[in-house]
Amino acid sequence: MEWTKTLKGVAAAGILGAGGCAVGPDYRPSPPPVPAAWISTPTNGLTDVAAASSDWWASFNDAELDSLIQRAVRSNPDLQVSEARLRQARAMREMSAAEFWPTADTTGSFARAKQSQNQPLIGSLPLPKNFPFEYSVYQAGFDASWEIDLFGGKRRAHEAATADWEGAIESRNDAIVSLLAEVAKTYVEMRGGQRRLDIARRNLKLQQEALDLTRARLQTGVASDLDVTRAAALLAEVRAAIPPIETRMRESMYGLAVLLGAEPGDLLAELLPLKPVPSAPPEVPIGLPSDLLVRRPDVRRAERQLAAETARVGVAKSDWFPKLSLTGDAGLESVSLGKWFEPSSEFWSLGPTLQWRALDFGRVRAEVQAQTAVQEAALATYEKTVLNSMQEAESAIVGYAQEQNRHKALADEVAENRRSLEMANGLFDEGRTNYLDVLDAERSLYESEDRLAVSDQAVTVDLIALYKALGGGWNSPPREPGRETSTASSP
Repeated sequence: MEWTKTLKGVAAAGILGAGGCAVGPDYRPSPPPVPAAWISTPTNGLTDVAAASSDWWASFNDAELDSLIQRAVRSNPDLQVSEARLRQARAMREMSAAEFWPTADTTGSFARAKQSQNQPLIGSLPLPKNFPFEYSVYQAGFDASWEIDLFGGKRRAHEAATADWEGAIESRNDAIVSLLAEVAKTYVEMRGGQRRLDIARRNLKLQQEALDLTRARLQTGVASDLDVTRAAALLAEVRAAIPPIETRMRESMYGLAVLLGAEPGDLLAELLPLKPVPSAPPEVPIGLPSDLLVRRPDVRRAERQLAAETARVGVAKSDWFPKLSLTGDAGLESVSLGKWFEPSSEFWSLGPTLQWRALDFGRVRAEVQAQTAVQEAALATYEKTVLNSMQEAESAIVGYAQEQNRHKALADEVAENRRSLEMANGLFDEGRTNYLDVLDAERSLYESEDRLAVSDQAVTVDLIALYKALGGGWNSPPREPGRETSTASSP
């Protein structure tokens, strides 16, 4: 048909027009400057020669932790929320891509109608007696419309939707980073609680034996009532320290189960057996500050949000310009089924429509100003996110290094307290000191061992915080098949 040739010609013109420039600013990534080196010189095993492995939890050599990580990635509810939002963003991007193409609606209808014989026009005309006041109408066809993207409003909208989708990928990645760090941290705290509980129970047994020995010596006149009451008080002190440790340990076990999308008590049988606290590896590569712009998904997400809001400035500006649409309809219409497919039953229309808002009282200008303000806010958010990432990484580096220094001092303290207890027991056996010195030495040793156990846990927790601050872990789980983009790929 003639109308199909016309449609092809206008379509070609529309595609050529869509290849032109788009209104609004073109987004060009311009990351804020970052220092060339860390403020604090990496020490105690930290090195800036290369970036840390994304599978950082494997450096702890703990099979239980590896298993918990993998199960959490598969079933964590918060991560499932992020995945759902990612699918939503992808669907929105596909919807924006569909805006480039025509829309067509097909229709089909049948109507039985009867006209009034007394209506003003027909009733005044001399009509034959067999005039069809009652008749049937059969109609089928389609109508189509296509808005040609002459000034790039649709292209900017698709650009914004693409950046939103890529930002959703980074939101999912950020959720993975937080999840892995939370699982590892909770697991380490649980193992640390088990160690502290083991120390407290061993000391409880020793203090009970000491109290029994003191009472026996009281019977022989070697010890005094004061020695017995002091020993009993130390025993009660150790016993009172156990319930809070058990409570925090159980809370960690329940928290791990929920992180894995399970009921709170599902992991008790698996986690109750005593195992050591995962220890930090001897060397941890942390890379350079500039790596944070690539590795941290929250920084990448903020950058993608800035790109999306920049594109939306162009969407707002496109309302200043005229809109060209191609509309048409075609089909068959007849009052008789027998004449349905005859050429005389065909109808069609095709033509362009130009629409340009002549008066809006400054509405478009206000929309552009509002979106420009949103873009400026996104820029400030991006810069703030970069600064926060630097602050978190620098703080994590200092915290990890200083906790290692504290751990070494606590280890020395434990060693000296053990020597003091041995010396106090020897002097007491020789009758050269009283039992209060022995009890004080025992109390000091117990307290220093507990502090060392807490520090063992803190060293590993601080390292986990450092890995999280560096943005490690997000590119290990499988990404969406066939959905890789240059801005959302792994570093």
